[in-house]
Amino acid sequence: MMYGKSSSAVVAALVLSGCQSPEAERVTPPSLAYQPLEKHYVEPGCQRENCSEVKVSSLGFPDAPALSDELQRRLLALAMDMTDTAAVPPQEWDDYAEAFFARADEDSDMLPQFMASEAQMETSVYAQHDGLLVLELTSYVYHAGQAHGLPSTAFMVIDERQSRAVSLDDMLLDGQESAFQQALLQAHRRWMAEMGYDDQYVINWPLSESRNVAPLEDSWVVKFNVYEIAPYAVGQPELFIPLEELEGVAKPRYLGQ
Repeated sequence: MMYGKSSSAVVAALVLSGCQSPEAERVTPPSLAYQPLEKHYVEPGCQRENCSEVKVSSLGFPDAPALSDELQRRLLALAMDMTDTAAVPPQEWDDYAEAFFARADEDSDMLPQFMASEAQMETSVYAQHDGLLVLELTSYVYHAGQAHGLPSTAFMVIDERQSRAVSLDDMLLDGQESAFQQALLQAHRRWMAEMGYDDQYVINWPLSESRNVAPLEDSWVVKFNVYEIAPYAVGQPELFIPLEELEGVAKPRYLGQ
């Protein structure tokens, strides 16, 4: 009797094992560990009531220092003066603050009546799913004398399984760049309709190609900076492409499959 019960148990275990779905067998990869990184710089020797500042609120990856360096590089480049195309982005927070304060000092001497210059850089988790960590990098830079500061945004998509950042080219199937741009065009038309814009608007603010893409669980979002496809007052438009429109365009890995 004991032998019969053991045989039945073994058979049952084998049957149950064979009936498990691929989803049940799929092993969820461990999430990439990250921790907050904070920096705050104040213009040295400033005696004014309002002094120029540089603030950083970002993330670091203790187990992936190369990713930490890549994130820092991207965030510093995002906060560069867009009017100075010849400038080389600094590689360290301290170097950025030093260069920023040097210009702020010149601006305050010429334009003492204006607000103090400021630069803010921030990283936040935009989405995390299917072994993907999507970060949103933002910066806001204001120089004394400007009508307003300049906000900028960029996504950084990290494959947690490989501990590396991936680009749009990595996410698209070979030869599907034009198909992606067509899907983006449809998303832009939907956005135009939602905003109530007419054809004249498109003439004044045409859609430009963008590689600033974040894969979400139900769609891809493509985000534009101010002045790219809309006036400053509109902010930073987000266009959404449903996953079904990306079938055969993007790799299944980035469609939650």
